[in-house]
Amino acid sequence: MVTALMILEAVICVALIATVVLQSGKSAGMSGSIAGGAETIFGGKKKGLDEILAKATMVLGVLFGIVTLILARVQ
Repeated sequence: MVTALMILEAVICVALIATVVLQSGKSAGMSGSIAGGAETIFGGKKKGLDEILAKATMVLGVLFGIVTLILARVQ
């Protein structure tokens, strides 16, 4: 069981890395952070793929945390 959980965690880890790397970068510098914050406050929408990747990142992050806690408890 521990081996299966470790394999699952490795797969989730690789998928999490891939979703983070595939996301588009934000504007660099202080002006980019201000413009990005204003865009979300005033109702700016994310692009389709970025939105899917952001949700996938959150789901994979939660799954990674859960599997890690289970592994820590089992071992």
